[in-house]
Amino acid sequence: MIYKNIRVIREDNDVKQSENGKYLNISQHTYSRYKTGDIEWTATTLIKVADYFDVSIDYLLDCTANPKVAK
Repeated sequence: MIYKNIRVIREDNDVKQSENGKYLNISQHTYSRYKTGDIEWTATTLIKVADYFDVSIDYLLDCTANPKVAK
């Protein structure tokens, strides 16, 4: 479920997987393994993704449909 929301915000922002992987300091192969669920998303990686796209971790974890960060 996590990857679904990451894919949605990545595509909405016209960010390629390779660009997102570069920001996360991971290879394309590793990014693919996250995507397929072969590797579990770590808290650190989720925080980086949330910061990069300015969305809440709750949204990434599919706990809310609202991607905005609570202020």
